Amino acid sequence: MARHDARNWHDCTKMIGLLCLIASVLQHGVSGQRVKVEPEVSSYPGQTVNLRCAFTDATGIQLTMVTWIYEPKDGDRINIAVFHPNYDPNYPDSPVKGRVSFTPSPPNLDSPSIQISDVKMTDEGKYICEYATYPRGNEQGITYLVMLAKPQNSASIVTVVEGTNPVAVARCESVDGRPAAQITWETSANGNATTVSKPGANNTVTVTSEYRMVPTPEDNGKDITCVVSHRTQVRAERFPLKLEVQYAPQVTIAGYDDNWYIGRTNAVLTCQATGNPVPVSVQWKTVSGDIPDTVQISGNELRVLKVDDNVNTTFVCEVKNSIGISRDQVTATIRDEPLPRRGPPTEHIVGGIIGALVFLIIIGTVIALYYKCANKNAPPKYKPPAPVKTNGSTNQQVNAIHFTQPGETLLQNEYYSTQSAEPVTDLDAFDANFEDKKEHYFSTEHSGWDDPENGQDDSEVLPPYMQTGNDYHGANVDRGDSFVSSAVFV
Repeated sequence: MARHDARNWHDCTKMIGLLCLIASVLQHGVSGQRVKVEPEVSSYPGQTVNLRCAFTDATGIQLTMVTWIYEPKDGDRINIAVFHPNYDPNYPDSPVKGRVSFTPSPPNLDSPSIQISDVKMTDEGKYICEYATYPRGNEQGITYLVMLAKPQNSASIVTVVEGTNPVAVARCESVDGRPAAQITWETSANGNATTVSKPGANNTVTVTSEYRMVPTPEDNGKDITCVVSHRTQVRAERFPLKLEVQYAPQVTIAGYDDNWYIGRTNAVLTCQATGNPVPVSVQWKTVSGDIPDTVQISGNELRVLKVDDNVNTTFVCEVKNSIGISRDQVTATIRDEPLPRRGPPTEHIVGGIIGALVFLIIIGTVIALYYKCANKNAPPKYKPPAPVKTNGSTNQQVNAIHFTQPGETLLQNEYYSTQSAEPVTDLDAFDANFEDKKEHYFSTEHSGWDDPENGQDDSEVLPPYMQTGNDYHGANVDRGDSFVSSAVFV
Protein backbone atom coordinates (compact mmCIF):
# COMPACT_ATOMS: atom_id res chain seq x y z
CA MET A 1 0.00 0.00 0.00
CA ALA A 2 2.79 2.39 0.89
CA ARG A 3 4.57 1.54 -2.37
CA HIS A 4 1.40 2.35 -4.31
CA ASP A 5 1.01 5.73 -2.57
CA ALA A 6 4.64 6.62 -3.26
CA ARG A 7 4.18 5.87 -6.96
CA ASN A 8 1.06 8.07 -7.15
CA TRP A 9 2.88 10.90 -5.38
CA HIS A 10 5.74 10.70 -7.86
CA ASP A 11 3.33 10.88 -10.82
CA CYS A 12 1.55 13.88 -9.28
CA THR A 13 4.80 15.82 -8.80
CA LYS A 14 5.75 15.20 -12.44
CA MET A 15 2.37 16.46 -13.61
CA ILE A 16 2.60 19.57 -11.42
CA GLY A 17 6.07 20.35 -12.76
CA LEU A 18 4.86 20.02 -16.35
CA LEU A 19 1.91 22.33 -15.71
CA CYS A 20 4.20 24.89 -14.10
CA LEU A 21 6.50 24.80 -17.12
CA ILE A 22 3.60 25.30 -19.53
CA ALA A 23 2.27 28.18 -17.42
CA SER A 24 5.69 29.80 -17.42
CA VAL A 25 5.97 29.54 -21.21
CA LEU A 26 2.48 30.94 -21.74
CA GLN A 27 3.15 33.76 -19.31
CA HIS A 28 6.38 34.61 -21.07
CA GLY A 29 4.61 34.56 -24.48
CA VAL A 30 1.83 36.82 -23.29
CA SER A 31 4.18 39.19 -21.55
CA GLY A 32 6.50 39.28 -24.55
CA GLN A 33 3.70 40.65 -26.67
CA ARG A 34 3.68 43.82 -24.55
CA VAL A 35 6.97 44.97 -26.11
CA LYS A 36 6.16 46.23 -29.59
CA VAL A 37 8.92 46.18 -32.22
CA GLU A 38 9.23 45.73 -35.99
CA PRO A 39 9.93 42.11 -36.91
CA GLU A 40 12.37 43.05 -39.69
CA VAL A 41 14.21 46.13 -40.90
CA SER A 42 16.33 46.20 -44.08
CA SER A 43 18.99 48.66 -45.07
CA TYR A 44 21.88 49.26 -47.46
CA PRO A 45 25.45 49.94 -46.32
CA GLY A 46 26.06 53.57 -45.37
CA GLN A 47 22.45 54.33 -44.46
CA THR A 48 20.88 55.15 -41.08
CA VAL A 49 18.32 52.74 -39.67
CA ASN A 50 15.74 53.29 -36.93
CA LEU A 51 14.89 50.40 -34.60
CA ARG A 52 11.64 51.25 -32.83
CA CYS A 53 10.50 49.88 -29.48
CA ALA A 54 7.55 50.65 -27.18
CA PHE A 55 5.78 49.13 -24.16
CA THR A 56 2.12 48.89 -25.15
CA ASP A 57 0.35 48.46 -21.78
CA ALA A 58 2.08 49.38 -18.55
CA THR A 59 -1.04 49.19 -16.36
CA GLY A 60 -0.09 47.79 -12.96
CA ILE A 61 3.54 47.44 -14.05
CA GLN A 62 6.52 49.54 -13.09
CA LEU A 63 9.04 50.04 -15.92
CA THR A 64 12.49 50.12 -14.40
CA MET A 65 15.06 50.09 -17.21
CA VAL A 66 15.46 49.27 -20.92
CA THR A 67 18.43 47.62 -22.62
CA TRP A 68 19.18 47.12 -26.33
CA ILE A 69 21.10 43.93 -27.05
CA TYR A 70 22.87 43.01 -30.32
CA GLU A 71 23.15 39.32 -31.25
CA PRO A 72 25.16 38.65 -34.44
CA LYS A 73 24.44 35.59 -36.57
CA ASP A 74 27.51 33.83 -35.24
CA GLY A 75 28.43 35.27 -31.87
CA ASP A 76 27.39 36.19 -28.33
CA ARG A 77 24.95 38.83 -27.15
CA ILE A 78 26.32 42.32 -26.62
CA ASN A 79 24.68 45.23 -24.79
CA ILE A 80 24.80 48.27 -27.06
CA ALA A 81 22.49 50.82 -25.32
CA VAL A 82 21.13 51.11 -21.75
CA PHE A 83 18.68 53.64 -20.29
CA HIS A 84 17.54 54.20 -16.69
CA PRO A 85 15.29 57.15 -15.86
CA ASN A 86 17.60 58.21 -13.03
CA TYR A 87 20.74 58.19 -15.15
CA ASP A 88 21.97 59.30 -18.54
CA PRO A 89 21.90 56.86 -21.48
CA ASN A 90 24.88 54.53 -21.59
CA TYR A 91 26.48 52.95 -24.67
CA PRO A 92 28.81 50.07 -23.74
CA ASP A 93 31.65 48.94 -25.99
CA SER A 94 30.25 47.16 -29.06
CA PRO A 95 30.70 47.00 -32.83
CA VAL A 96 28.20 49.85 -33.19
CA LYS A 97 29.55 52.15 -30.45
CA GLY A 98 29.75 55.72 -31.70
CA ARG A 99 27.07 55.02 -34.32
CA VAL A 100 24.15 54.09 -32.04
CA SER A 101 21.96 56.48 -30.04
CA PHE A 102 18.50 56.70 -28.45
CA THR A 103 15.84 58.62 -30.33
CA PRO A 104 14.28 60.91 -29.40
CA SER A 105 16.86 62.43 -27.10
CA PRO A 106 16.49 62.45 -24.18
CA PRO A 107 14.74 59.06 -24.33
CA ASN A 108 11.79 57.84 -22.28
CA LEU A 109 10.79 54.37 -21.09
CA ASP A 110 7.55 54.33 -23.01
CA SER A 111 9.33 54.49 -26.39
CA PRO A 112 13.08 53.88 -26.14
CA SER A 113 13.85 53.55 -29.87
CA ILE A 114 17.42 53.70 -31.21
CA GLN A 115 19.09 54.57 -34.51
CA ILE A 116 22.31 53.26 -36.04
CA SER A 117 24.12 55.44 -38.56
CA ASP A 118 26.48 54.42 -41.32
CA VAL A 119 25.40 50.79 -41.06
CA LYS A 120 27.76 48.11 -42.30
CA MET A 121 27.18 44.67 -43.72
CA THR A 122 28.54 43.23 -40.46
CA ASP A 123 25.78 44.98 -38.47
CA GLU A 124 23.25 42.40 -39.67
CA GLY A 125 21.66 40.28 -36.93
CA LYS A 126 19.17 40.34 -34.05
CA TYR A 127 18.46 43.51 -32.07
CA ILE A 128 16.60 42.87 -28.79
CA CYS A 129 14.70 45.57 -26.89
CA GLU A 130 14.49 44.26 -23.29
CA TYR A 131 12.53 45.90 -20.44
CA ALA A 132 13.21 45.37 -16.76
CA THR A 133 9.81 45.58 -15.02
CA TYR A 134 8.35 45.08 -11.60
CA PRO A 135 6.78 42.74 -10.60
CA ARG A 136 6.80 40.74 -13.87
CA GLY A 137 10.53 40.79 -14.53
CA ASN A 138 12.19 41.14 -17.94
CA GLU A 139 10.15 41.37 -21.18
CA GLN A 140 11.56 41.76 -24.67
CA GLY A 141 10.93 42.13 -28.40
CA ILE A 142 13.24 41.12 -31.28
CA THR A 143 13.98 42.96 -34.54
CA TYR A 144 16.01 41.38 -37.38
CA LEU A 145 18.24 43.81 -39.22
CA VAL A 146 18.78 42.58 -42.79
CA MET A 147 21.57 44.22 -44.72
CA LEU A 148 21.09 44.42 -48.48
CA ALA A 149 23.77 44.64 -51.12
CA LYS A 150 22.95 44.78 -54.80
CA PRO A 151 25.10 42.22 -56.60
CA GLN A 152 27.03 42.60 -59.82
CA ASN A 153 25.54 40.10 -62.27
CA SER A 154 27.09 38.77 -65.46
CA ALA A 155 26.87 35.81 -67.83
CA SER A 156 29.11 34.37 -70.52
CA ILE A 157 29.34 31.53 -73.02
CA VAL A 158 32.00 28.88 -72.71
CA THR A 159 33.26 27.77 -76.14
CA VAL A 160 33.51 23.98 -76.21
CA VAL A 161 34.30 21.25 -78.70
CA GLU A 162 31.84 18.48 -79.46
CA GLY A 163 32.39 15.43 -77.32
CA THR A 164 30.85 12.64 -75.28
CA ASN A 165 31.22 13.98 -71.72
CA PRO A 166 29.27 16.77 -69.96
CA VAL A 167 31.08 20.09 -69.82
CA ALA A 168 30.18 23.65 -68.82
CA VAL A 169 28.83 25.49 -71.86
CA ALA A 170 27.63 28.68 -70.11
CA ARG A 171 28.43 30.46 -66.85
CA CYS A 172 26.43 32.99 -64.81
CA GLU A 173 27.65 34.87 -61.74
CA SER A 174 26.15 37.16 -59.08
CA VAL A 175 28.97 38.79 -57.10
CA ASP A 176 28.86 40.43 -53.64
CA GLY A 177 25.13 40.33 -53.05
CA ARG A 178 23.22 40.26 -49.81
CA PRO A 179 21.24 38.07 -49.40
CA ALA A 180 22.35 35.43 -51.87
CA ALA A 181 20.91 35.74 -55.40
CA GLN A 182 18.92 33.03 -57.17
CA ILE A 183 20.07 31.91 -60.64
CA THR A 184 18.01 29.88 -63.14
CA TRP A 185 18.46 28.89 -66.81
CA GLU A 186 16.12 28.88 -69.80
CA THR A 187 17.11 26.83 -72.87
CA SER A 188 15.98 24.04 -75.19
CA ALA A 189 19.37 22.33 -74.89
CA ASN A 190 19.51 19.09 -72.94
CA GLY A 191 21.59 19.75 -69.84
CA ASN A 192 21.63 20.61 -66.13
CA ALA A 193 22.73 23.54 -63.96
CA THR A 194 25.07 23.41 -60.99
CA THR A 195 25.09 26.34 -58.54
CA VAL A 196 27.51 27.13 -55.71
CA SER A 197 27.67 29.98 -53.18
CA LYS A 198 30.69 31.34 -51.33
CA PRO A 199 31.27 34.24 -48.93
CA GLY A 200 32.21 37.50 -50.58
CA ALA A 201 33.72 40.72 -49.38
CA ASN A 202 32.19 42.55 -46.40
CA ASN A 203 29.75 39.79 -45.38
CA THR A 204 28.30 39.45 -48.90
CA VAL A 205 27.66 36.29 -50.93
CA THR A 206 28.84 35.38 -54.43
CA VAL A 207 26.73 32.87 -56.38
CA THR A 208 28.07 31.07 -59.45
CA SER A 209 26.02 28.81 -61.73
CA GLU A 210 27.18 26.71 -64.69
CA TYR A 211 25.09 25.00 -67.33
CA ARG A 212 26.58 21.61 -68.18
CA MET A 213 25.76 19.28 -71.08
CA VAL A 214 27.23 16.90 -73.66
CA PRO A 215 27.94 19.25 -76.60
CA THR A 216 26.88 18.19 -80.12
CA PRO A 217 27.00 20.02 -83.47
CA GLU A 218 23.20 20.35 -83.34
CA ASP A 219 23.48 22.42 -80.15
CA ASN A 220 25.65 25.07 -81.77
CA GLY A 221 23.78 28.38 -81.93
CA LYS A 222 20.92 27.36 -79.62
CA ASP A 223 19.50 30.03 -77.32
CA ILE A 224 20.26 29.93 -73.61
CA THR A 225 19.32 32.60 -71.05
CA CYS A 226 20.63 33.18 -67.52
CA VAL A 227 18.02 34.67 -65.15
CA VAL A 228 19.23 36.33 -61.90
CA SER A 229 16.69 37.21 -59.18
CA HIS A 230 17.61 39.29 -56.12
CA ARG A 231 15.77 41.13 -53.38
CA THR A 232 17.31 44.44 -54.37
CA GLN A 233 16.06 44.19 -57.98
CA VAL A 234 12.61 45.27 -59.11
CA ARG A 235 12.60 42.48 -61.70
CA ALA A 236 14.86 39.60 -62.57
CA GLU A 237 17.88 40.38 -64.73
CA ARG A 238 18.14 38.34 -67.94
CA PHE A 239 21.21 37.52 -70.03
CA PRO A 240 20.37 35.97 -73.44
CA LEU A 241 23.22 33.98 -75.01
CA LYS A 242 23.87 31.48 -77.82
CA LEU A 243 25.73 28.23 -77.36
CA GLU A 244 29.12 27.96 -79.06
CA VAL A 245 29.98 24.37 -79.94
CA GLN A 246 32.91 23.77 -82.25
CA TYR A 247 32.95 20.69 -84.49
CA ALA A 248 34.76 19.25 -87.48
CA PRO A 249 33.29 19.91 -90.97
CA GLN A 250 30.22 17.96 -92.06
CA VAL A 251 30.56 17.29 -95.81
CA THR A 252 28.03 16.29 -98.50
CA ILE A 253 28.53 16.06 -102.29
CA ALA A 254 25.44 17.15 -104.24
CA GLY A 255 24.62 17.13 -107.97
CA TYR A 256 25.14 13.52 -109.03
CA ASP A 257 21.95 12.20 -110.68
CA ASP A 258 23.16 8.73 -111.77
CA ASN A 259 22.70 9.72 -115.41
CA TRP A 260 26.21 10.37 -116.64
CA TYR A 261 26.33 9.07 -120.21
CA ILE A 262 28.93 9.27 -122.93
CA GLY A 263 28.88 12.71 -124.51
CA ARG A 264 27.01 14.51 -121.74
CA THR A 265 28.34 18.03 -121.10
CA ASN A 266 28.57 20.24 -118.03
CA ALA A 267 27.89 17.67 -115.34
CA VAL A 268 28.46 19.44 -111.99
CA LEU A 269 29.26 18.21 -108.48
CA THR A 270 29.08 20.60 -105.50
CA CYS A 271 30.86 20.02 -102.20
CA GLN A 272 28.62 21.32 -99.40
CA ALA A 273 30.22 21.67 -95.95
CA THR A 274 29.34 23.14 -92.57
CA GLY A 275 31.57 23.49 -89.53
CA ASN A 276 32.51 25.62 -86.56
CA PRO A 277 34.87 27.33 -87.13
CA VAL A 278 34.09 27.88 -90.80
CA PRO A 279 36.07 25.48 -93.06
CA VAL A 280 39.21 27.06 -94.44
CA SER A 281 39.97 24.73 -97.36
CA VAL A 282 38.18 22.45 -99.86
CA GLN A 283 40.13 19.91 -101.89
CA TRP A 284 38.90 17.63 -104.72
CA LYS A 285 40.65 14.37 -105.56
CA THR A 286 39.94 10.92 -107.01
CA VAL A 287 40.70 7.51 -105.58
CA SER A 288 42.98 6.92 -108.55
CA GLY A 289 44.90 10.08 -107.69
CA ASP A 290 44.67 11.88 -111.08
CA ILE A 291 42.02 14.41 -112.07
CA PRO A 292 40.72 13.74 -115.64
CA ASP A 293 41.55 16.34 -118.28
CA THR A 294 37.86 17.03 -118.95
CA VAL A 295 37.29 18.10 -115.34
CA GLN A 296 37.52 21.69 -114.11
CA ILE A 297 37.66 22.57 -110.38
CA SER A 298 36.65 25.93 -108.97
CA GLY A 299 36.46 26.11 -105.17
CA ASN A 300 33.82 23.69 -103.96
CA GLU A 301 32.53 23.01 -107.53
CA LEU A 302 33.70 20.22 -109.83
CA ARG A 303 32.55 20.49 -113.46
CA VAL A 304 32.84 17.72 -116.06
CA LEU A 305 33.03 19.43 -119.47
CA LYS A 306 32.31 16.23 -121.38
CA VAL A 307 31.59 12.80 -119.93
CA ASP A 308 33.81 9.97 -121.17
CA ASP A 309 35.35 6.80 -119.78
CA ASN A 310 38.04 8.81 -117.97
CA VAL A 311 35.51 10.14 -115.42
CA ASN A 312 34.36 6.65 -114.56
CA THR A 313 35.90 6.97 -111.08
CA THR A 314 35.23 7.98 -107.47
CA PHE A 315 35.43 11.71 -106.67
CA VAL A 316 36.38 12.74 -103.13
CA CYS A 317 35.78 16.14 -101.51
CA GLU A 318 37.94 16.85 -98.44
CA VAL A 319 37.19 19.82 -96.14
CA LYS A 320 39.34 21.11 -93.28
CA ASN A 321 38.98 23.49 -90.32
CA SER A 322 40.85 23.95 -87.04
CA ILE A 323 38.96 21.08 -85.39
CA GLY A 324 39.58 18.42 -88.01
CA ILE A 325 39.22 17.09 -91.57
CA SER A 326 36.11 15.49 -93.06
CA ARG A 327 35.31 14.10 -96.49
CA ASP A 328 32.58 12.71 -98.70
CA GLN A 329 32.76 10.80 -101.98
CA VAL A 330 30.67 9.91 -105.04
CA THR A 331 31.30 7.07 -107.49
CA ALA A 332 30.31 8.03 -111.03
CA THR A 333 28.84 5.31 -113.29
CA ILE A 334 29.24 6.04 -117.02
CA ARG A 335 26.37 4.91 -119.27
CA ASP A 336 26.31 4.42 -123.03
CA GLU A 337 22.84 5.88 -123.37
CA PRO A 338 20.99 8.38 -121.20
CA LEU A 339 18.22 7.17 -118.95
CA PRO A 340 14.70 7.84 -120.25
CA ARG A 341 13.30 11.06 -119.03
CA ARG A 342 10.66 10.84 -116.42
CA GLY A 343 7.35 12.49 -117.10
CA PRO A 344 5.70 14.67 -114.59
CA PRO A 345 4.43 12.78 -111.56
CA THR A 346 0.97 11.29 -112.07
CA GLU A 347 -0.22 12.52 -108.73
CA HIS A 348 0.50 16.12 -109.80
CA ILE A 349 -1.66 15.70 -112.93
CA VAL A 350 -4.51 14.10 -111.02
CA GLY A 351 -4.28 16.82 -108.42
CA GLY A 352 -4.45 19.51 -111.11
CA ILE A 353 -7.53 17.91 -112.71
CA ILE A 354 -9.31 17.61 -109.39
CA GLY A 355 -8.46 21.21 -108.56
CA ALA A 356 -9.85 22.41 -111.92
CA LEU A 357 -13.09 20.45 -111.40
CA VAL A 358 -13.55 21.88 -107.94
CA PHE A 359 -12.99 25.39 -109.33
CA LEU A 360 -15.59 24.87 -112.08
CA ILE A 361 -18.11 23.53 -109.58
CA ILE A 362 -17.64 26.57 -107.38
CA ILE A 363 -18.07 28.94 -110.35
CA GLY A 364 -21.22 27.11 -111.47
CA THR A 365 -22.69 27.24 -107.99
CA VAL A 366 -22.05 30.97 -107.74
CA ILE A 367 -23.72 31.63 -111.12
CA ALA A 368 -26.73 29.49 -110.23
CA LEU A 369 -27.20 31.29 -106.93
CA TYR A 370 -26.92 34.64 -108.70
CA TYR A 371 -29.65 33.84 -111.23
CA LYS A 372 -31.82 32.34 -108.54
CA CYS A 373 -31.66 35.53 -106.52
CA ALA A 374 -32.25 37.68 -109.64
CA ASN A 375 -35.35 35.68 -110.65
CA LYS A 376 -36.65 35.82 -107.11
CA ASN A 377 -36.60 39.64 -107.11
CA ALA A 378 -37.94 40.07 -110.72
CA PRO A 379 -41.66 40.85 -111.36
CA PRO A 380 -43.83 37.81 -112.19
CA LYS A 381 -44.02 36.91 -115.87
CA TYR A 382 -47.73 36.33 -116.09
CA LYS A 383 -49.83 36.34 -119.23
CA PRO A 384 -53.58 35.89 -119.10
CA PRO A 385 -54.74 32.73 -120.91
CA ALA A 386 -56.65 33.04 -124.17
CA PRO A 387 -60.42 32.49 -123.99
CA VAL A 388 -61.37 28.88 -124.30
CA LYS A 389 -64.32 27.88 -126.34
CA THR A 390 -66.94 25.98 -124.43
CA ASN A 391 -70.20 24.35 -125.33
CA GLY A 392 -72.18 27.19 -123.77
CA SER A 393 -73.66 30.32 -125.33
CA THR A 394 -72.00 33.62 -126.18
CA ASN A 395 -73.15 35.31 -122.98
CA GLN A 396 -70.23 33.93 -120.94
CA GLN A 397 -67.65 35.37 -123.36
CA VAL A 398 -68.50 38.90 -122.41
CA ASN A 399 -67.74 38.37 -118.74
CA ALA A 400 -64.66 36.20 -119.36
CA ILE A 401 -62.68 38.66 -121.50
CA HIS A 402 -61.23 41.78 -119.95
CA PHE A 403 -58.55 44.15 -121.34
CA THR A 404 -56.34 46.52 -119.43
CA GLN A 405 -56.17 50.17 -120.06
CA PRO A 406 -52.76 51.71 -120.93
CA GLY A 407 -50.54 51.94 -117.81
CA GLU A 408 -52.60 49.36 -115.88
CA THR A 409 -51.53 45.92 -114.80
CA LEU A 410 -53.54 42.80 -114.85
CA LEU A 411 -53.80 42.83 -111.08
CA GLN A 412 -55.16 46.41 -111.09
CA ASN A 413 -57.93 45.56 -113.59
CA GLU A 414 -58.88 42.26 -112.14
CA TYR A 415 -62.25 42.04 -110.39
CA TYR A 416 -64.04 39.28 -108.60
CA SER A 417 -67.68 38.43 -108.36
CA THR A 418 -69.15 37.77 -104.98
CA GLN A 419 -71.81 35.59 -106.54
CA SER A 420 -71.24 31.95 -107.22
CA ALA A 421 -71.00 30.93 -110.86
CA GLU A 422 -74.25 30.03 -112.51
CA PRO A 423 -74.49 27.35 -115.18
CA VAL A 424 -74.58 28.66 -118.72
CA THR A 425 -77.60 27.33 -120.57
CA ASP A 426 -77.19 28.74 -124.09
CA LEU A 427 -73.88 30.04 -125.40
CA ASP A 428 -73.97 28.39 -128.80
CA ALA A 429 -74.47 31.66 -130.53
CA PHE A 430 -71.11 32.85 -129.18
CA ASP A 431 -69.03 30.70 -131.51
CA ALA A 432 -69.90 32.40 -134.76
CA ASN A 433 -69.62 35.93 -133.38
CA PHE A 434 -66.40 35.20 -131.55
CA GLU A 435 -64.66 33.72 -134.58
CA ASP A 436 -65.45 36.88 -136.53
CA LYS A 437 -64.33 39.28 -133.84
CA LYS A 438 -61.46 37.58 -131.97
CA GLU A 439 -59.01 38.60 -134.67
CA HIS A 440 -59.90 42.17 -133.92
CA TYR A 441 -59.90 41.73 -130.14
CA PHE A 442 -56.50 40.06 -129.82
CA SER A 443 -54.62 41.96 -132.53
CA THR A 444 -51.31 43.51 -131.45
CA GLU A 445 -51.97 46.54 -133.65
CA HIS A 446 -53.81 49.61 -132.39
CA SER A 447 -57.50 49.73 -133.13
CA GLY A 448 -57.54 53.48 -133.02
CA TRP A 449 -59.62 53.75 -129.86
CA ASP A 450 -56.69 54.58 -127.61
CA ASP A 451 -54.98 56.90 -130.10
CA PRO A 452 -57.06 60.02 -130.91
CA GLU A 453 -54.44 61.31 -133.32
CA ASN A 454 -54.73 58.50 -135.85
CA GLY A 455 -57.35 60.29 -137.85
CA GLN A 456 -60.26 58.24 -136.75
CA ASP A 457 -63.58 59.84 -136.13
CA ASP A 458 -64.21 60.59 -132.46
CA SER A 459 -67.70 59.41 -132.95
CA GLU A 460 -66.55 55.86 -133.50
CA VAL A 461 -68.60 53.59 -131.33
CA LEU A 462 -66.66 51.66 -128.68
CA PRO A 463 -67.34 48.02 -128.07
CA PRO A 464 -69.91 47.38 -125.43
CA TYR A 465 -67.32 45.99 -122.90
CA MET A 466 -64.89 48.95 -122.91
CA GLN A 467 -64.85 51.86 -120.42
CA THR A 468 -65.46 55.48 -121.30
CA GLY A 469 -64.10 57.90 -118.70
CA ASN A 470 -65.19 56.75 -115.28
CA ASP A 471 -68.32 55.02 -116.56
CA TYR A 472 -68.49 51.36 -117.14
CA HIS A 473 -70.53 50.00 -119.99
CA GLY A 474 -71.49 46.49 -119.24
CA ALA A 475 -71.94 43.91 -121.88
CA ASN A 476 -75.06 44.35 -123.94
CA VAL A 477 -76.33 40.85 -123.53
CA ASP A 478 -79.90 39.84 -123.30
CA ARG A 479 -80.57 38.53 -119.86
CA GLY A 480 -83.02 36.18 -121.33
CA ASP A 481 -80.26 34.26 -123.11
CA SER A 482 -78.01 33.71 -120.08
CA PHE A 483 -78.03 33.20 -116.37
CA VAL A 484 -74.76 35.12 -115.93
CA SER A 485 -75.21 38.22 -113.81
CA SER A 486 -73.65 41.59 -114.54
CA ALA A 487 -70.02 42.21 -113.53
CA VAL A 488 -69.45 43.53 -110.03
CA PHE A 489 -66.36 45.69 -109.33
CA VAL A 490 -64.72 45.45 -105.91
